[in-house]
Amino acid sequence: MTLRRKLIIILILVFNAGCTSMFFYPEKGLRDNPVLQSFPHDDVSFKAPDGVKLHGWFFKANSGSLGTILVMHGNAENISTHINSVLWLVKEGFDVFAFDYRGYGLSEGKTTVHGVHLDADAALETVLNLAQANKERIFILGQSVGGPIAIHTLANSPYKDKIKALITDSSFSDYRRIAREKLAGVFITWPFQYPLSFLFNNRYSPEKQIKKISPVPILLIHGDSDRIVPAHHSSILYKEALEPKDLWIAKGRGHIEAFAEKEIRDRLAEYLKSR
Repeated sequence: MTLRRKLIIILILVFNAGCTSMFFYPEKGLRDNPVLQSFPHDDVSFKAPDGVKLHGWFFKANSGSLGTILVMHGNAENISTHINSVLWLVKEGFDVFAFDYRGYGLSEGKTTVHGVHLDADAALETVLNLAQANKERIFILGQSVGGPIAIHTLANSPYKDKIKALITDSSFSDYRRIAREKLAGVFITWPFQYPLSFLFNNRYSPEKQIKKISPVPILLIHGDSDRIVPAHHSSILYKEALEPKDLWIAKGRGHIEAFAEKEIRDRLAEYLKSR
């Protein structure tokens, strides 16, 4: 196959997919996770504004809830594989509500960039109405692509005044910027990284939204060895954000690996308790 034909095929696939496939890799169903046996939880069903039925898990704090954390996970698989990275927060005394975007896990529908933002809006409303949740102290945690989703959600939410802080872990700063970087890493698309990047919907760019989050505190966490989303993305977001804001760099850690560091976990627990 000639280089020209390969490029044409790539262009057709990217265009027809609406570029969604570069950011989302959903897995239907739930994987067996033995760790969950130690963390009792409730299944929560709710609907997005367009009627798509969604699924999530609610974990009640082990004792005396210090707040509720809404978790927006990364782009691959589903909550059954992502949840282990945040269950330590339950032990620290926080309720955790994690959910699957449309097309993931037990959530219905087809994954789209627009759709996952509708899902995030619905998840926040769900937390605010969960009888068993601590609604006096609500936090949002977005990991990987969940970071940009969380930023846009909070920046445009009528419930912003009810959120104590936003935390992102390994977030990218802009859909087109990360697309260009990924395209630049492939020999066949490197010469076309800029024109191809404009095929990506940048309406939800976190870099353009993050200023609107103030005065809610923002904490950006990133591993300095992240090869999937380089740490300079969080530095860009930090520069664009208004006070109050913090940036923590986890030395030697890769993508969504910061919480593997006990020092980071302890530091975040204290940060949350102090809000």
